[in-house]
Parts: sequence; C-alpha cells; structure tokens
Amino acid sequence: MQHKKDAPLRSDAQRNRENILSVALTELTRCPDAPLSAIAKKAGVGQGTFYRNFPNREALVLEIYRHEMQQVADSAMQLLQELPPHQALRTWMDRLAEFAMTKVGLADAMRLATCAPGGPAKPSPTPITEAAELLLRTAEEAGTIRPGVTADDFILAIAGLWQMTPTEDWRPRAARLLDLVMDGLRAGATRA
Repeated sequence: MQHKKDAPLRSDAQRNRENILSVALTELTRCPDAPLSAIAKKAGVGQGTFYRNFPNREALVLEIYRHEMQQVADSAMQLLQELPPHQALRTWMDRLAEFAMTKVGLADAMRLATCAPGGPAKPSPTPITEAAELLLRTAEEAGTIRPGVTADDFILAIAGLWQMTPTEDWRPRAARLLDLVMDGLRAGATRA
C-alpha cells in the first residue's frame, strides 16, 4: 500500500511498518513462502495492522526490495559527505555487493511475487542507477576516475556481482572484482 507523501505515518505506525519489513526480510530470505501470519506474529503486530500496510505477499516483497534498494542508494550521499569521491565510490560498491548478496535469498520470493499472471512488475533499479551516476560524476569532477563513464556502463561492469552465490567466501571474490572495476575507472583519470 502506498502512503501519501503529504500524509506522514504516525511514529508508532512507522515503527510497525519498519518492524514488519525487517522481520519479513529475514523470514522471506530464509523461506520464500513463509506464512504472512507468522511474519506478522514475529513482528509483534496484528493481522489488521499487517494487511493495512501490506495487503498481499506481492506488496510486501516488492516493498522490501524497494526499501533495501533505496537505503543503498541513499548511502551514496552520506559517503560523499564523509569520504573523498573515489573512496566514497569504492565503499558504495561494497555496500552494493552486500545488497546483491543478501538479496539472493529474497530472489525466490521476488520471482514468486512478480511472475504471477497479472502480478506487479519488479521495481526498476532507478535509485541505484541515480546513486551510481552521482558518485561517478563527483569522482569525475574531482579527477579521480576517467571521464565519460555512465551509470549504465558502471552497472554492466559490476554485473558479475549478480552471478556470484552468497557462500562464505563471496566477500574476497567481490572485493577482487570491484577492485578491478575501480582500477579500470581510475585508468585515464586526470589526477593520480
């Protein structure tokens, strides 16, 4: 259920919603067809509260995905305030890898939610693309990456993340992949 942007949720309603999303992420990652009643119970909310926020499984799964994707995207601006542009970009790449690996378990739930006839479409990665564009432009303006790399180029270059499985050794492998991408981005930069 979409909430009107001009009508913010009460603080208790917002806490309930956030709690449902947190519990649902854990439960649906573990078991894609986890009962919604079990999620509501573990979140400490009644059925009415649950279904007021998420009228069906599809709405819940898509909101989890959107919510998590938006958090990764929002971290780009925070990183730019804390780190030099090239370090912000590289750190954000690690956060994106974490997002990709933790969402592998949710992928089955996403497929179930979006493959039903007449079901909703998977959300577009627009927030991630916009965050990548911001980081790339800032690093390019600072002269620490090569000019002209688009967000689409960047997403294609790191697409290997989505080919990995979330085994115990995925982090070193992802770091090597992302270091290679970062080395490529730095080649041709106007500043060392």
